Amino acid sequence: MDTVDVVVVGAGPNGLAAAVTLARAGLSVRVYERADTIGGGARTSELTLPGYLHDVCSAVHPMALASEFFRRFGLASRIELRLPDVAYGHPLDGGRAGIAYQSIDETARGLGVDGPAWKKLFGPLVERWRELAEFTGGSLLRLPRNPLVAAQFGARVLEQGSPLWGLRFESDVAPALLSGVEAHAILPLPGIAPAAAGLMLGTHAHGVGWPVPVGGSQAIVDAMAADLLAHGGEIVTGTEITSLAELPPSKAVLLDVSPRALLRLGGDRVPARYARRLERFRYGNAVAKLDLALSDSVPWANPELRRAGTVHVGGTHAQIARAEATIAAGKHASRPYVLVSQPSTIDSSRAPEGKHVLWAYTHVPSGSNIDQTETLIAQIERFAPGFRDTILASTSRTAVGEEAMNPNYVGGDISAGAATFGQLLRRPTLSPHPWQTPMKGVYLCSSSTSPGPGVHGLAGWHAARRALAVEFGISKAPELGL
Repeated sequence: MDTVDVVVVGAGPNGLAAAVTLARAGLSVRVYERADTIGGGARTSELTLPGYLHDVCSAVHPMALASEFFRRFGLASRIELRLPDVAYGHPLDGGRAGIAYQSIDETARGLGVDGPAWKKLFGPLVERWRELAEFTGGSLLRLPRNPLVAAQFGARVLEQGSPLWGLRFESDVAPALLSGVEAHAILPLPGIAPAAAGLMLGTHAHGVGWPVPVGGSQAIVDAMAADLLAHGGEIVTGTEITSLAELPPSKAVLLDVSPRALLRLGGDRVPARYARRLERFRYGNAVAKLDLALSDSVPWANPELRRAGTVHVGGTHAQIARAEATIAAGKHASRPYVLVSQPSTIDSSRAPEGKHVLWAYTHVPSGSNIDQTETLIAQIERFAPGFRDTILASTSRTAVGEEAMNPNYVGGDISAGAATFGQLLRRPTLSPHPWQTPMKGVYLCSSSTSPGPGVHGLAGWHAARRALAVEFGISKAPELGL
């Protein structure tokens, strides 16, 4: 059997980030991917009608400009990333809406009486968004390089994650706007982990924006794959690895898989104590996905929402909290939180001229096999009367379908593990180097490791740097830019 320096299993953003880093260090790298196409949660395909390009999982990328890996890689110089006029919006009944512009001052002006409170909440974080991205972009067990930023962020997380969350605000618009980003965590509100997610995502919205890649999310992984191949790497698609024994000899193996899959791949090689820790790793609730081909843009009752890259649908903070509590109780919400994106409003390549694509998901209990098409359409129609009449075609995927599409999404959990506060510290185990396993030369580099979910490449980058230091004696991270 032939040999290589490094084998990577899984060609998602983290697996490719690891492969790029290792190949840039001068090592021979081979990537194995079970699917026929690379990308994992960052793929683009014609899911409804010919000529309509839909993002299979991720559509908008708050970390594309904030991630230290992507900044070092120079992603913004390799592909076109467009910033919507409105980072995200949040409709309320009666045509009202909260609007998050990239400008924090413009956002504050639109929030009226709660504008000063919004600016006081986010202002200090936005001023230091790079340091915040660094602090939240690795293992939380390491000492922060800037303790002040960590303290400012931590104090706000404790406030917004507690019963004190609403004391800053007087109206219902600002709390709803913040709840929309917090609900990305797929956890009950309020809570420490949702507050951390909301504050981090909100900071990036004002600090650097939430970009949409021209041509779809596939552009991101294609750029990484091109760099890997240019530096001598290999990618083998359509090949499922079921055991570490199937891999060619190498000095290091990096696995962009779930802890559950690691246990299966490692078999008897996994030390019993480590195996017990991986078995305790919990997977969270899930999503159900809907993709639509539209004859026109979404007719939001509030016209400003038509400029938004992302729209959080669900109503007031109380209504979203009720829906998320229902999911946490193992039931389906009748009026759920829905995350909506219409990338074709700023990227005309996604659909035929004058037409549009729409991407949406809602939260459901883990393992749900109930189609949510009608529920999602009805909830969007609530804030965009006439929306149903624009639908040309649709395709949906249940939580069970999400796992079938990507085994890392256990039970349909796109976070690859519940993003609770405990599991952000212990992801998947309590360690300053959670990417390194007790097995010689074996590393875990998926979203099930720190820093968690999102298209950022950071888990792969951290795992690769650790492997370089431990297995190859290379302490200096390689240059990644063009």
